[in-house]
Amino acid sequence: MPLAQRRLFLLLGLGLGLSPLRAEEESPEKLQAQAQMRFFGLLIYDIRLWSRQAVNTQNWANLPLRLELLYARSLSGREIAKRSLVEMRRQAEIPEAKAKQWLAEMEAAFPDVTAGQRLSGQFLPGQGMQFFVNDKLCRRIADPEFARLFVGIWLAPQTSEPDLRRRLLEAGGGDAKP
Repeated sequence: MPLAQRRLFLLLGLGLGLSPLRAEEESPEKLQAQAQMRFFGLLIYDIRLWSRQAVNTQNWANLPLRLELLYARSLSGREIAKRSLVEMRRQAEIPEAKAKQWLAEMEAAFPDVTAGQRLSGQFLPGQGMQFFVNDKLCRRIADPEFARLFVGIWLAPQTSEPDLRRRLLEAGGGDAKP
């Protein structure tokens, strides 16, 4: 192999390890469960839970995982962010200054979506979240509390959608009751 080509491979290899949140090593790889989110009978999105290990009610907040949402209709990114904050507040009291900061982060992360568009969030316990639009990284939020509450929108006992939670967590074993 020519020297220039070896240098290129070396530089590419070195560049892969510089991510502040180590998604490459933590990348979930196995589909654990899937469900649909409906509102008054209308399909809003399909949701898939990916992880290397079985996810259940006892361990969801401690395992790297990815939630993937495939939207069935158009929605405003700003409205998605606002609703996400409402759902996060079901789990914990969030001081107003922190809520404003998190809302701004989510508004920057979530584009307006159209039917067929995919948004996913990769949860890295103790580190934060990474958000992707159609598999392209769009935002990193290095805040473990934010990450846990965000994933808790679907997986925490305080979710507004206990049936969806049950469908996502029942395959992982453990008690998936709301």
